[in-house]
Amino acid sequence: MIHLEGISKSYKIAKRSSGLRQAAKALFYREHTTINALKDISFSIKQGEIVGYIGPNGAGKSTTIKIMSGILVPDTGKCTIMGYTPWKDRTQYVKNIGVVFGQRSQLWWDVPVIDSFELLKDIYKVPQQEYKSTIDLLIETLELQEIVQSPVRQLSLGQRMRCEIAASLIHNPKIIFLDEPTIGLDAVSKIAVRQFIKTINKEKGVTVILTTHDMNDIEALADRVILIGKGTLLYDGNLEELRKQFGTTKIITADYAKNTDPIQIPGTAALSWTPERIVLSIDTERVKPSEVITHLSNKVELLDVTIETKPIEDIIVQLYKEYQI
Repeated sequence: MIHLEGISKSYKIAKRSSGLRQAAKALFYREHTTINALKDISFSIKQGEIVGYIGPNGAGKSTTIKIMSGILVPDTGKCTIMGYTPWKDRTQYVKNIGVVFGQRSQLWWDVPVIDSFELLKDIYKVPQQEYKSTIDLLIETLELQEIVQSPVRQLSLGQRMRCEIAASLIHNPKIIFLDEPTIGLDAVSKIAVRQFIKTINKEKGVTVILTTHDMNDIEALADRVILIGKGTLLYDGNLEELRKQFGTTKIITADYAKNTDPIQIPGTAALSWTPERIVLSIDTERVKPSEVITHLSNKVELLDVTIETKPIEDIIVQLYKEYQI
């Protein structure tokens, strides 16, 4: 459905030192530096997939999304989506996609949200009956009942983001690009949005490309992640495989009857210790959790034990460090 091959994109940026003399010089002569935003990016995405497209700030995520949505033209490479070349077949292509940029709005600032929805319905030529059923579902699921009559400028960031997601789905797109879709949302709204994305993916087969710095979004929604750094594709694979490859650390927390003797177990590192509790970090490639628990039970009277997997945020940070991005 989505196929990128050898996509590269660079920008020329004017460079000038500070000071009045340099400002005067820049009127007649400007130095430029070239920023390689994307370097030979290639990947394919099947229909119905939810893919997390992740990387640090400046990695090239938004540039890729803009190329796939037809806003930017790459310097080199091919991009074919549903048989269209996005920047060449823009009129026909955009009818099939929805785009949400967390820092930009597609809603009209001074009119009520519902009027923006009506305008988008006319722009995309959505039949009235289809629009009615879609908008009713969106308003109910995203809990927009109390804000659709309010001007966009009066909404909080979280409220506006929910309306942006609804606006991107009015014409029932087959692909939706979500750039930081849960930015500014409270915990309850985040869960509602995640559930909604899962629902449209499962029931309507909508393909979702998600870029976010909130790794909880990735963990809750995406089975596959694509990692980009400094414009280069670094990892493309299953999220669970990523955990197995880089998430071999587990945290064991043990509560026990009072014991004043420090506990030392081979292959573990004590993160904290008190006479009633110890928190251990273990590398599962060196020692099994069951072995650690056996050692503990031989030394103290155990009351409770919990085992936690390394958070996905820590795994991603470890990846960034490994690839020096």
